Amino acid sequence: MIVDSALYRDGRRTDCGSDLSRALAEARTGGDAFLWVGLHEPTEAEFDHVATEFALHPLAVEDALKAHQRPKLEVYDDSLFVVLKPVLYEPESDRVSSGELMLFLGDSFVVTVRHGEGAPLAAVRKRLETQPEVLRHGPTAVLYAVSDAVVDHYLDVASELQVDLEELEADVFAPGGTGTANTAERIYTAKRQVLEFRRATGPLAAPMARLTAGAVPFVNQEAQPFFRDVNDHLLRANELVEGLDRLLSDVLSAHLAQMGVRQNDDMRKISAWAAMAAVPTMVAGIYGMNFDHMPELHWLWSYPVVIALMAGIVLGLHRLFKRRGWL
Repeated sequence: MIVDSALYRDGRRTDCGSDLSRALAEARTGGDAFLWVGLHEPTEAEFDHVATEFALHPLAVEDALKAHQRPKLEVYDDSLFVVLKPVLYEPESDRVSSGELMLFLGDSFVVTVRHGEGAPLAAVRKRLETQPEVLRHGPTAVLYAVSDAVVDHYLDVASELQVDLEELEADVFAPGGTGTANTAERIYTAKRQVLEFRRATGPLAAPMARLTAGAVPFVNQEAQPFFRDVNDHLLRANELVEGLDRLLSDVLSAHLAQMGVRQNDDMRKISAWAAMAAVPTMVAGIYGMNFDHMPELHWLWSYPVVIALMAGIVLGLHRLFKRRGWL
């Protein structure tokens, strides 16, 4: 559905009504105006009307309807198609989710299509409407403002994930701690969140590099410095994501190594107790064979001596294993 549409002339918003064809013709006649139409998860029937009015390419329309696209930039005869993936961090569940945001830029118009939550379109539009000097640059200003808001939010999400990772790392390396039973599951879950994050930030590098280099149709060449700033923030976000992923791999390796060490400690303890139990078992087994002629079998002090011998050997083994750290 169309959530907002307006005609911007000389950086100022004016009502365009419901006739998009008339509004687009007025924008192109004025020369200093453009039409901005925003849609949220439109149906095929709803989007067909917009696609027809703005002569959008069928392949781009199909991508905008189906969503599930990677960040990209494609140039068609009458429009520029850009896909962004805004991310949303949910602190209650420590989960990262991503939406999709498509922009069509053409002659005196920009169409934005939002899928999912987390897209900052409403805030961007409101902020731009307080900055007429920026809106005077037309659809390029919208593309820059939306890209800047999405990428800046990447840095915020990366900071939130960094905090979660530090807490997880503290649990794994807690002095004398054994970690929680689901530590490995928490690490894998965190890696899945980082992977979801990387799917949004990584593929955006190539489109942003094209916008930075210039020579992109329907984009004002004077906007290159602004897109360079966005690209710098994106590079930083990608570096943070790579760092988080490497750190999670290191934490997982350390956790698995700790588990191996703990299992070895447990096996040593079990072996030590088994060795101590084997001595009295062996002695008792020998004297339980019921032979008539055995040394000290009929001696008065045989029983207490054997018991004391077994206790002494077990005590000696216990002290030996204790001193070597097996117990």
